[in-house]
Amino acid sequence: MKIDKNCRYAETHEWVRVAGDLATTGITDYAQSQLSDVVYVELPRVGDVFDQGEVFATVESVKTAADCYMPLSGEITEVNEKLSTSPELVNEDAFGKGWFIQFTPSDLSELNELMTPEEYQEHVAKEEGGG
Repeated sequence: MKIDKNCRYAETHEWVRVAGDLATTGITDYAQSQLSDVVYVELPRVGDVFDQGEVFATVESVKTAADCYMPLSGEITEVNEKLSTSPELVNEDAFGKGWFIQFTPSDLSELNELMTPEEYQEHVAKEEGGG
C-alpha cells in the first residue's frame, strides 16, 4: 500500500494535498484496492461548494459503490475530466493521475482534524486487523 507523505488523510480514506491556496483530493491507494476495479466516478461541478465531511463524489467499482467525503471545506475549481473516460486511473495512480478534484479551501485549520501519513497507516492497519 502506498502512502503519500505530502498528504493529510480522512478516516474515510480520502487524501488531500495543499499547495499554496489550492488543494487536490482523491481516494487513497488503500481505498482503491478495497474497491478493486473502478468503473465510474461521479464528480461535482466546478463552482460547487462543500463543507468538510460532505459527500462530493461517488466511486463505482465492479464490487460496490462508495461515497467520497470532502477532507476540507471549499469551492471546487477543477475536476479530473479524464476519469469520465478512464476511471481506471484511480486504480493505477491514486495519488497522481487518479486525483478527483482541485478546490480552494475555505478553512485551512481543518487540516488539523485530518490524519498525518503515519496516523493513517496505523488507521489502515487497525481496519485490516478487523478493528
